[in-house]
Amino acid sequence: MLKVSQATDIGLVRELNEDSILVGPKDVFVVADGMGGHVAGEIASHIFTATVENKLSSEDTILDQDGLRYLVIDGNDAIFECTQENPERSGMGTTATLLHIEEKSAFWAHVGDSRLYRLRNGELKQITSDHTYVAELLANGSISADEAKDHPNKNMLLRAVGVDPVVKVDTGEMGLQSGDVFLLCSDGLTNMVTLPDIQATLDKGDCPDKAAVLVEQAKAAGGLDNISAIVVEYNEN
Repeated sequence: MLKVSQATDIGLVRELNEDSILVGPKDVFVVADGMGGHVAGEIASHIFTATVENKLSSEDTILDQDGLRYLVIDGNDAIFECTQENPERSGMGTTATLLHIEEKSAFWAHVGDSRLYRLRNGELKQITSDHTYVAELLANGSISADEAKDHPNKNMLLRAVGVDPVVKVDTGEMGLQSGDVFLLCSDGLTNMVTLPDIQATLDKGDCPDKAAVLVEQAKAAGGLDNISAIVVEYNEN
């Protein structure tokens, strides 16, 4: 059995909400954080989630790792085609983090710096890797974790959906355990709320809308960006 909560908010500083989220058919969940200047980011993320929703509704898709990868590629094609038809939107794109729950397995696909986390047995683990310049510097030891937090190029993406005609997609699969909690979120949450505070909210057994609580925590911390969260709780009974 799945319990799902979702929330997205413009935050306290931005003029537009360039995030799009989808709690779609067939237990597919998506967070997309648009980029590309005024309005274009909002268009890119909406094209992506609309493309995914349309594909899920119209096709009997096998939603394993390859199936999710092809959904991202379809979204990439749709955004890139839009930029070809509207040159003023050139360079627009979006992050994309997808999760699909099927029986006792979870499948995911990912591009960009939105994130997928799993809380299991008191341990919060980041499942996806950020496709950013700073994450690459951190991975090769060029900077420390403390330096990464305030790096001037913190938000520089190395990979996004829709910017180029071809996109490389990370995918994965994991078994499920009863009590697993998944969080898909944009960086407007993780840049404002500490991981211990995120974990404390996900771990609350009596919280009916964990996604909304997380969004409010990000706003209370300053709400400097758009904030989106989908929380998926899995229990066998």
